[in-house]
Amino acid sequence: MKAFILLPQRTASPGIRRFSVSVQAYRDKNIAIVGGGAAGFYTAARLLAKTQDVNIDIFEQLPTPYGLVRFGVAPDHPEVKNCTTKFDQVSGSPRVRYFGNIQVGRQLALEKLRSAYDGVVLSYGASEDRKLGIPGEDGADGKWGVVPARQFVAWYNGLPEAQGLDVDLKSFDRVVIVGHGNVALDCARILLTEPSELASTDITAHALETLRGSNVRHVEMIGRRGPLQVAFTTKELREMTKIPALDFICDRDLVASECAKWAEWLDASRSLKRMMDLLTKHAVNAGHSGRKSFTLSFLKSPVEVLADQAAPQRIRFQINRLEGPVDAARAVGTGEFVDVPCGLILRSIGYASTPLDGAPFDGRRKIIPNIAGRATDNGKLVPGLYAAGWVKRGPVGVIATTMQDAYRTADAVIMDLVQAQGQPREAIDQMLSESGVLSSCVTNAQWKRLEAFEAEAGQSTGKPREKVTNIQQMLSIVK
Repeated sequence: MKAFILLPQRTASPGIRRFSVSVQAYRDKNIAIVGGGAAGFYTAARLLAKTQDVNIDIFEQLPTPYGLVRFGVAPDHPEVKNCTTKFDQVSGSPRVRYFGNIQVGRQLALEKLRSAYDGVVLSYGASEDRKLGIPGEDGADGKWGVVPARQFVAWYNGLPEAQGLDVDLKSFDRVVIVGHGNVALDCARILLTEPSELASTDITAHALETLRGSNVRHVEMIGRRGPLQVAFTTKELREMTKIPALDFICDRDLVASECAKWAEWLDASRSLKRMMDLLTKHAVNAGHSGRKSFTLSFLKSPVEVLADQAAPQRIRFQINRLEGPVDAARAVGTGEFVDVPCGLILRSIGYASTPLDGAPFDGRRKIIPNIAGRATDNGKLVPGLYAAGWVKRGPVGVIATTMQDAYRTADAVIMDLVQAQGQPREAIDQMLSESGVLSSCVTNAQWKRLEAFEAEAGQSTGKPREKVTNIQQMLSIVK
C-alpha cells in the first residue's frame, strides 16, 4: 500500500504564507530475478507492463545476458533471436538493473536476496543434460564416449565454458545422434550444412574453421520410439530437406504402416500429419548416390558404447517394439541388437536443472517444486519465492512457450505484491555492496560495450557479430 505524509513547504518569498501540501513518500516494491535468459527477461517485461512501482534487479552468472537465446539458438536461425529487441527494452528501463558476472549461491546467497527483496524469481534454466546411463558412455579403455549435444551446441555458439571441448571432425565420416528433438536436428544440420552457408551467421570463428576441415558425411539420428512420437517440429525437419545434395533416409514403410494404423488419431493432429507427409515426400529407404546423408532411425534404444578396430567406436542398440496407445506408446525391447559404427556420438535426450543452495528442489523431476510459479517445499508455499522457465516446468517448449510461462509467474508475483510492505533501495544497495556485487558485476551499459565490440569485429567478415568466447577477455573489454 502507498503511504502519504504531510510535509511543510518553503514559502516562495517573505510575507507570502503557504499551506502545507501532501507529498507522496512510499516504498516501491523490489523483485530480484535469478537468471538472465528468456524466462527472466520475459518475467521482467510482464512486471514492467503490469505495474508502476516495481523495481527489478536481474542477476546472471555470465557477463552476457540472454542465456540460450545467445548460446543455444542455432546460428542459422537469426529470426529466433529477434526477441532480444524486447529484452533490450526491458534492460533499458530505469526500473531495471542488470547484474552480470554474479553467481547467486556462491558470490551472493539466496537467503540475502530473499531478506532484501519483496520477491525472488528463480529462472536460471537447465544447465546439465540427461544421461543415457549405459556402459561406455563416459569413455574408458580406449573408447571415446558420448558428448552431450548441449555441450556441442554451446561450443559452436561460443559459450565460454564449452570452448575446451575437443571436437575432432577429421578422423571419421559418421556421427550418431541419440534423440529425436529439435536440438538433435540442429546438431545434424550444422554438421551437414556447407560451412560457406554458415559463414555469414554468428557461429564462432573457431567452430567455423573446424567445420571447414570436417570429413563428416553421414549423420544418423536415432530414437527409441516411432515416427509418431518424435519430439522435433515440422519446421526443423523441413530445413533438413532443403540441404543441397543430401540424401534423406528413413524407413518409409514403417512411417506408412504407423500412419495407416493410427489414421483416425493422426487426422486430428494436423501438424503431425504434415510432418509425416513431409517424411513420405522427401525420404528414401536407402542412399545410393555417394553424397552426404541424413538418416532418421526409429525403435532403437542405446545399451552400450563399444571400442572398435575399424572405427573410433560403435554404439549398440536394442531394437524395440511399441506398446500402448499412440500418444502414450512405450518402447519395449525385443532382445535383438544392432551395432552402429561411428566417430562422434552426441546425446540429445533432454536438459536438467540443478539445485540452488537455499531453494527447494525436486531431485526426480529436476525442477523447483511450485504451484503456478509459487515455489513450494514439502507441499507448502515458500513466501516470496517463485520459479519461471525450464527450472519451473522442465526443459520443454520453444521461446514462445517460455514467454507465456514467464507471464504466468509474473502475474502470480503481482498478485502477491499487494500484501508486500516494500523494501528500501538503500538497504538493498548496501547488501549488494557488502556482498561485493557492485564492484564485480557487469552492468547493462558495460554489456552493451561488449555487444558493440562483437558487432564491430564481425563487420569485416560479413557476420552480425564475432562472439568473444573467453570470460576474462569479456571483462577486460567491458571494464
